[in-house]
Amino acid sequence: MKIALFSIQYYEKYKDTYQLVIDKLEKAKCEIWVNELFYKLIINKVKFLNEPTVYNSAKEVKRKIDMFFTLGGDGTILDSIPIIRNSNIPILGINMGRLGFLSSVSHKEIDTAINDVLNNNYILDKRALLSLKTDNNLFGEMNFALNEFSIHKRDHLSMIVVHVYIDDKFLNSYWADGLLISTPTGSTAYALAVGGPIVTPGSKNFIISPIAPHNLTVRPVVIPDNSVIKLKIQGRSKSFLVGLDSRFETINSSIELVVSKSNFSVSMIQIGNRSFFDTIREKLNWGLDIRN
Repeated sequence: MKIALFSIQYYEKYKDTYQLVIDKLEKAKCEIWVNELFYKLIINKVKFLNEPTVYNSAKEVKRKIDMFFTLGGDGTILDSIPIIRNSNIPILGINMGRLGFLSSVSHKEIDTAINDVLNNNYILDKRALLSLKTDNNLFGEMNFALNEFSIHKRDHLSMIVVHVYIDDKFLNSYWADGLLISTPTGSTAYALAVGGPIVTPGSKNFIISPIAPHNLTVRPVVIPDNSVIKLKIQGRSKSFLVGLDSRFETINSSIELVVSKSNFSVSMIQIGNRSFFDTIREKLNWGLDIRN
């Protein structure tokens, strides 16, 4: 089995954890691949019995890798999506970050999780993405996001106005600092921080959430993910920030933005009987009496 490791940072406190993953995979006779950035960070920190294959692009891993292990937090998984893209390679998120809604395998669970993966004892949780279309092909081939599409003002003085149309029907003109369009996966990320609802994976929805709206009666809206959302921006500033997960570009008000469901999904590996509800209950400390 060929397994790719992916990370963007090295933490000395997790040195033994990195080594544990490597040792487990090598003992199982797996062929290990490592992204170039992470390889440069760990090459003098951990030991490989066999030299790993170093990769740096989506083309290098497509149709060659069986599994993708991310070592970090949810942000690491987001950074891996441009590499995985539409390859349909399953992702196991090993959590070395904080909350970890996506990277849900903890340090204590690594040994069991890897055994389960090697023995095909897991299920795949399909996660929908959204895509962005613009006349100027703003993000090129990487015009997709697992969590959210975002619009932000660039200065700190004035709000922007975002005119939103759903399937060519006018929804609203949002006077705000920005706007989010989130997938169900993204509902536990930025959208949650701006007051959006938690939406279960597979519910086939988008969430439209204003960021610091001028009118407090303007609330997040949940719509079907087969909708086509068109956006036009106005403001005193001549430029605005547009984001897909952690990637950002600058645009002006002449650019029309069209957001819709992507034509591919990503597959998250789910170990054991752990459900989405188990994850949010644990991560958000639901049901706990924290008064003492």
